[in-house]
Amino acid sequence: MDERMLTLKGKSFQNFDEAAECILQMMSKIVDMNTLFIAKNDKETNRIIKAVNVKDNLINEGEELPFKETFCKLTVDHGRKILVIEDITQHQQANELQVAADLGSGSFIGIPIYFENGENYGTICGLDTKNIEFPEQHIQIFESMASVLTYVLELDKANQHIQTLTAPLVPITKGVAILPIIGDITAQRAENIIQIALAKSRDYDLDYLIVDLSGVTQINATVSGALLKLVKILEIIGVKPILTGFQPQMAMNALQVHMDLKDITIDSTLERALQRIGFVLQRE
Repeated sequence: MDERMLTLKGKSFQNFDEAAECILQMMSKIVDMNTLFIAKNDKETNRIIKAVNVKDNLINEGEELPFKETFCKLTVDHGRKILVIEDITQHQQANELQVAADLGSGSFIGIPIYFENGENYGTICGLDTKNIEFPEQHIQIFESMASVLTYVLELDKANQHIQTLTAPLVPITKGVAILPIIGDITAQRAENIIQIALAKSRDYDLDYLIVDLSGVTQINATVSGALLKLVKILEIIGVKPILTGFQPQMAMNALQVHMDLKDITIDSTLERALQRIGFVLQRE
């Protein structure tokens, strides 16, 4: 199944971070403010996900503050309407915050970003040390970009769901699970599969993970690299990987891309892999 992507100004993005970066860069060329940023909150902590500073570094990516001490909380509390503060020193709630004291003076604009189910993700905001009278055009830009980011968030959720469905790790008994891989494998999907395999291997305390490739359409450099990486990482954490489901054409492709299979346990079928680790399948 193909991954969904957002296209903006001729560019395609596979995740929220990529789109957020482009949106802020685009807005900084239109909105006359020193700093534009996107923050995520969990009701306790407010974390800066992306930030663009034109001159002074007022906000930096990765910074965290208690949510209740931020302009972002004022924005979320304001509801779905955009919060515009042209003079922070004249706004009672903003002026009471430590961040306002640190800034000294200036202006702020922000609007919440929501998931489609109404849950708040965070905010997209602008900040400056000078007072600004925001024209209607700039207000509309913030409102529009908040809507675009909601759309991107939903695409991210859908992609994550798709990746989970196309690489479902299935425990079959204590210490043993099967990871059937289906369809084409892109670089991003390969990384997702590796992360799923590692997380579930720890969760289920696995001794063996059988990676079934019957549903993979082709072996190329991306696939071979991902499989070799997965095998090595599994071995490092003490899980024995077994590959099954190599079709004749896939085996030929593996040789063409110089995939090193000499130290990897491979069985032609899932049944043989299970027999290798002590399972006996009987028909009733």
